[in-house]
Amino acid sequence: MFDRLQAVEDRYERLNELLSDPDVVSDSKKLREYSKEQSDIQEMVEVYREYKAVKEQLADTREMLEMEKDPDMLEMVKEEFHELNDQIPDLEERLRILLIPKDPNDSKNVIMEIRGAAGGDEANIFAGDLFRMYSRYAEVQGWKIDIMEATPNAMGGYKEVIFMINGQGAYSKFKFENGAHRVQRVPATESQGRIHTSTATVACLPEVEEVDVEIHEKDIRVDTFASSGAGGQSVNTTMSAVRMTHLPTGVVVSMQDERSQIKNREKAMKILRARVADMYMQEAQAEVDATRKSAVGTGDRSERIRTYNYPQNRVTDHRIGLTIQKLDQIIEGKLDEVIDALILEEQASKLARLNEDA
Repeated sequence: MFDRLQAVEDRYERLNELLSDPDVVSDSKKLREYSKEQSDIQEMVEVYREYKAVKEQLADTREMLEMEKDPDMLEMVKEEFHELNDQIPDLEERLRILLIPKDPNDSKNVIMEIRGAAGGDEANIFAGDLFRMYSRYAEVQGWKIDIMEATPNAMGGYKEVIFMINGQGAYSKFKFENGAHRVQRVPATESQGRIHTSTATVACLPEVEEVDVEIHEKDIRVDTFASSGAGGQSVNTTMSAVRMTHLPTGVVVSMQDERSQIKNREKAMKILRARVADMYMQEAQAEVDATRKSAVGTGDRSERIRTYNYPQNRVTDHRIGLTIQKLDQIIEGKLDEVIDALILEEQASKLARLNEDA
């Protein structure tokens, strides 16, 4: 572990030199790349340096214990020795956690897609509830929400809503939401008070920049058409709506949210790039690790990950066996307890794998 930490510290020092190099400063791509790499390892280096400083102080204190003759001074040195010694296990645990390989997408914005699934109108209403839940959580974090495409349901909620959450680390918080969410409650449309079970699916994709995945113009077919509103009524007589098809993968994105074709193209391209990158990532992961599942589930869209039981005010995350009797708070966006538990489970799983490989 300490050989790896020393190598990271050496790399940090090298990055300091590179970021002062005029050739790097004049190259925006390299400057951005090196700055991000340095930022990613800064906390690890700081904790490692703190650990080394405590170890050094501990060695000095141990020498003083052997040499000191004055009883009062000896008592003070003993106290200092124990205080320093108590810090070592905590610092070592922090370093182990910091050595866990980070998801390179964690710092990115996130594109979320919510769709009503089984349950008809109630599923679409639930999709709207999930959208509001995520929106409120994002607002508390100070993140910006941009609706990219939405198909409202006549009875409330959404058949489909696609939106981006812009904020540092947004993907790291929302990536665990991938999958099927199940709700158990008496729908507003139910006259006999029977509890219904409905589902909505959530997909979370990190925003992908052009430098992250290369999509050639020749590989994209773009069709334009007039956008339409509810009931097929034309809301735009110009050909502003856009349908993009990525020919190598068959990924299709339609966008008609904006009146401007240029803006619809920009939004469609963001979603297309994210979906294509997600497809490539999932294919690569399937090849590398076809049998192993993460402790927090596969993230598959069809996997039922969570149940929201209204009669019992209960939320259960099936991947980690977490049950919380606070549905009323969670559905209002107070998701910290759920998200923190999933992050801790992921860290524990990665740490266990790290120890196996060591």
